[in-house]
Amino acid sequence: MTSNVKEIFAGGGSASPAPAALAAKVRTLAPSMTRSMQRVAEAVAGDPAGCAALTVTGLAELTGTSEATVVRTARLLGYPGYRDLRLALAGLAAQQQSGRAPSVTADIAVDDPIADVVAKLAYDEQQTLADTAAGLDTAQLGAAVTALAAARRIDIYGIGASSLVGQDLAQKLLRIGLIAHAHGDPHLAITNAVQLRTKDVAIAITHSGSTGDVIEPLRVAFEHGATTIAVTGRPDGPVSQYADHILTTSTARESELRPAAMSSRTSQLLVVDCLFVGVAQRTYESAAPALSASYEALAHRHSPRSTGR
Repeated sequence: MTSNVKEIFAGGGSASPAPAALAAKVRTLAPSMTRSMQRVAEAVAGDPAGCAALTVTGLAELTGTSEATVVRTARLLGYPGYRDLRLALAGLAAQQQSGRAPSVTADIAVDDPIADVVAKLAYDEQQTLADTAAGLDTAQLGAAVTALAAARRIDIYGIGASSLVGQDLAQKLLRIGLIAHAHGDPHLAITNAVQLRTKDVAIAITHSGSTGDVIEPLRVAFEHGATTIAVTGRPDGPVSQYADHILTTSTARESELRPAAMSSRTSQLLVVDCLFVGVAQRTYESAAPALSASYEALAHRHSPRSTGR
């Protein structure tokens, strides 16, 4: 089981994250940081060029923190030390200077014209997908795909909008011949979880990482020996206690007219698609015929009906 946030993002001593992933990691990890660490993280994400020019002492003074806090923040973000963080900041600044600043933000006002709403939502969706892709641990993803491809049975737990994402994944897996069930009812989820064993897989989808109705069946599945996977925006949340593999989604900013249920679903669907495609690749010899059979079974429903005239 993945034991802490540092291992999730730093990979237990693996290479530092690419510069493009820095802003995504700040958005994902900031809620779990202390306030002083948040100030450091927000400073480096907001002004990478300016912070890249600062020594560790200079950044500590700028943010009103200590050198130790700056170093701890760098390590939590996945860098061995502050020097490595500065290099990433310089790279991020260069990328930003070579591109074009976005012309819109996702802050939607109640009197915005519909064209502005479309533009802002499209930009926010793109940012959410980019952040999720940048922060997704491909080693964890690969391990999850391996477990799913060999699973005897797959149970998926989610509540509300996350339940819809779970249903989407279950339907995809069913079409390539796997036994998968999505459970939106917490009681039914638990009664099914007790039937799982070592060759089975249980997936919990929870943006907050603390949804009790999702964590409880995952705990039961974990204790019965199933391989467990958490798809969450909070890798340090309670759900991680019972997850063998953690797939982190972007925590897009919430607004009055766009609640977390909407923004989180975008990143969850990307992770679900990655899981499905990965499993389809691993099981191609059986998945391809099963997928073709499902298309053929439904083909007549998509053809124009004859009127007999």
